[in-house]
Amino acid sequence: MLEYVKLILSKVSFDKTLFERELIKSLKTLKKDELIQLKQWCNEKFTDIHLLIVNRVFQPLDLANENYLIN
Repeated sequence: MLEYVKLILSKVSFDKTLFERELIKSLKTLKKDELIQLKQWCNEKFTDIHLLIVNRVFQPLDLANENYLIN
């Protein structure tokens, strides 16, 4: 599932609104370890264009905590 999310995010990266929407959707479908990998991948791949979106979407998550919550 993680690879599919990466594919989708890459395809919609031209549009900030679509990118954010798809990134938020991915939070509901991925497991914690996949979310950690996704955050790292987003930071590596989209730092130049979507850094604020990535930070805003992942900020409420405490991925270091076992009992993380998604609002």
